[in-house]
Amino acid sequence: GVSARSARGGWWALVGNTPLIRIDSISELLGCEVYAKCEFVNPGGSVKDRIAKMIVADAEEKGLLKPGGTIYEGTSGSTGISLTMAGLCRGYKTVIFMPDDQAKEKSELIETLGGEVHLCRPVSIVDPEHMCKLAEKAADEDPGGFYA
Repeated sequence: GVSARSARGGWWALVGNTPLIRIDSISELLGCEVYAKCEFVNPGGSVKDRIAKMIVADAEEKGLLKPGGTIYEGTSGSTGISLTMAGLCRGYKTVIFMPDDQAKEKSELIETLGGEVHLCRPVSIVDPEHMCKLAEKAADEDPGGFYA
């Protein structure tokens, strides 16, 4: 569970520290213990917090992300929210490219957290204007950029 000690570590310490709950009906039906990990309890409300934390930690360890750097990502939203939270926690800027047909609440939350959002036309993954390709290109053009 979350303790006062882990809460002092902020977002970084809280990610993944989510409860397990026993699913009684399925456990009884199958005759074995079945549990669910409550990833919605992560600070960003998503399992994507775990992914963002690992991406940033790995990039730091490999020297790909340095102090003052910028994280770039193409996403439909949840990963962008989580990467922006990770960036805020670790002192990085974030630039998120996302389709313009996603819920505006996602882009608004990223901006509220300090991230920069570029809305893109939804196109095929092979199109050079795909959000991921645009994010990767922007990261390549930024000396302190890291494409997540």
